[in-house]
Amino acid sequence: MPVTQKLGCVVERVVAHGERVYTLALRPERPERLVPRFRAGQFLHLALDPYDPTGFWPESRVFSIASPPAQRDTVRITYAVHGRFTARMESDLVEGRQVWIKMPYGDFVIDSRADVVLFAGGTGITAFTAFLEGLTPGDHHSVTLAYGARTKSLLIYRDVVERCAQRLPSLDVSYFVERDGESDPPIEGRVRSTTGRVSVENVWPRLGRPFEASFYISGPPPMLRTIGQDLRARNISPEAIHIDAWE
Repeated sequence: MPVTQKLGCVVERVVAHGERVYTLALRPERPERLVPRFRAGQFLHLALDPYDPTGFWPESRVFSIASPPAQRDTVRITYAVHGRFTARMESDLVEGRQVWIKMPYGDFVIDSRADVVLFAGGTGITAFTAFLEGLTPGDHHSVTLAYGARTKSLLIYRDVVERCAQRLPSLDVSYFVERDGESDPPIEGRVRSTTGRVSVENVWPRLGRPFEASFYISGPPPMLRTIGQDLRARNISPEAIHIDAWE
């Protein structure tokens, strides 16, 4: 298992996606340091205040690690502003600002030895991006991704998803865009789009072997509850349902 470490980082890049959603690229402060080793699906703690190794760890929040494990010169997270801590992130974090991270944590690690179904809402997609980028064309089990956001522009990892879809015959993608009045993303090959929220009902007909698959859900709490309930109502075993519920 990867060893947890504390690491000072510099905010290398801030990307504003609109509607108070941001992506941060964090680079280790010391050039000779690399990001600690981690597994796809794990998360980190981010602290904004200075950390003194002789004292206590500052107030922090957890964020899924969106960058792939092989990329250790920087680490990427995405967040939406909800509450005091993320509002402070929005106001304080500019390029060049120091932060502290400790990582890795968590066991929301996808087992790809069987068919996999991923439900992602908003920034919840970050729990899956590292896994998707680590897949190879030789992986024979199917991977179905249902990825939803309020608007088309907030499908912020769409470029990553579609690069993966182009090289992975086993990956099937459905986008869900909630807000009316926006044109849907274009449909290409195994990538489709639907107006509305991510739902089991819409994805279910696309699953070849649903009772042999494992299901992973990451997103806002109401979505976690709804998708989990709908899967259980379709007689999916609780052991096959995995929920990223650290928020």
